Amino acid sequence: MEKLGFILIVVYTLFLLYITVFCLLQLFLLRSYRKQKKEKSLLTPFSLNDERLPIVTVQLPIFNELYVVDRLLDNITQLQYPRSKFEIQVLDDSTDETIEHAKAKVQHYKELGFDIHYIHRSDRAGFKAGALKEGMKIAKGEFIAIFDADFLPESDFLLKALPYFSSDNIAVVQTRWGHINEDFSLLTQLQAFQLNVHFTVEQAGRCAAGHFLQFNGTAGIWRKKAIDDAGGWQADTLTEDLDLSYRAQLKGWKINYIEDITCSAELPAEIYGLKSQQFRWMKGGAENSRKLLPTILKSDLPFKTKFHSFMHLMASGIFLIIFLVAIASVPVLYAMDYFNLKATFLGFCLLGTLAVLSVFYEANIMTCWKEKKTEYPLLKFVMLFPIFMGLSMGMSLHNSIAVIQGYRGKKSSFIRTPKFNLLNIKDRLHDNNYLIHKIEWTSWLEALICLYFVFAIYLGFKLEYYSFILFHALLMFGFGINFYYALRHLNFK
Repeated sequence: MEKLGFILIVVYTLFLLYITVFCLLQLFLLRSYRKQKKEKSLLTPFSLNDERLPIVTVQLPIFNELYVVDRLLDNITQLQYPRSKFEIQVLDDSTDETIEHAKAKVQHYKELGFDIHYIHRSDRAGFKAGALKEGMKIAKGEFIAIFDADFLPESDFLLKALPYFSSDNIAVVQTRWGHINEDFSLLTQLQAFQLNVHFTVEQAGRCAAGHFLQFNGTAGIWRKKAIDDAGGWQADTLTEDLDLSYRAQLKGWKINYIEDITCSAELPAEIYGLKSQQFRWMKGGAENSRKLLPTILKSDLPFKTKFHSFMHLMASGIFLIIFLVAIASVPVLYAMDYFNLKATFLGFCLLGTLAVLSVFYEANIMTCWKEKKTEYPLLKFVMLFPIFMGLSMGMSLHNSIAVIQGYRGKKSSFIRTPKFNLLNIKDRLHDNNYLIHKIEWTSWLEALICLYFVFAIYLGFKLEYYSFILFHALLMFGFGINFYYALRHLNFK
């Protein structure tokens, strides 16, 4: 038992070291981000009558989006662009009333003179990648703009974004996501809190440092030639956007991330939608690491590019490490008490925490909240950060299952994230048809894990070993709030 306890402590320390290194890498992106903020210059948008304007096809992949499809088409038809160079494709794989809504809207705008096409598939082969690939066969545009059903680009989006194809090797111009329902609930605030980091420090930092980055699946524009050259849309992963992004960059194409163009969208308003989104992102990330890393590591890319690509593609795996660290912390507590070890040698973890704190501070207080003119930003940050940390750790079981499936190569359907057109606190969540009617088994397991960490806190006090109590309290809260939302967001009707 003594040998086993020693091995457990060593392995546990290595896991924590990996998490810390992962967090510290964010500081390098933060440094690149701050540097580009000082140096960046905005390009002048095209004018509506500019002869250089290329033909653009806007692709709108949708699947059962009853509550937002009308809003989407009303918004897209407001984009400022010459009608003779502007094509819209509604790529509809729906199986519900969305079909009739979309058909009616398309016919309405066709009669108004728009070059708009309704393409319906009944088999949903290849899911979103399959729909985009189908549309590509008949797309007229030299450039392909893609928007998911809940995205609402501003009317001058195309005129502002197209100038950033400033060289012939730029495959994609990706823009920042905004949040139209950020203040709907605590859950949406926490999602915005995290996404603000990705769409400022991470994306802009990678772009500025010359690392590989990604097209985020929506709110961006592709050069059609680059899609074809990279091998087109492929449906063998759940994150076809990340897959195509890397294949294009391996071919020598570049992605231009433009933080100053924002495209607003609706955040998942309930936990099941958030979890389906997280599952797709985490499993897709693992699938892409399995698919792409051998090619990247064997390539003649610089070591720095390989290293950052490795860490980027392995990012979803961090949740598996976090979950193992969380569950193992209780037997480690016993082992450290047995060896009479103090937790001071694990103090290096504070460096990772400070790194994450710095990145979130920059993305939210210094950037996104400053733009929104958020009141009492420091107070809001102090309140949200520990709640976010707890919720993220509480998602580690769910996300670990997704990651393991991705590494194993287990195939699953593309589960779309339903959107409900819920924009403010007065809107009612339970008046919608897409809510879950049965609690998932993982939610019951999260409830048991919450009780596990209640016991861990009790154990810490009993052994008078207090170093893990804050960690265990966050884990108890994180798994508990996941279970709470799973009950609250059920549709009992």
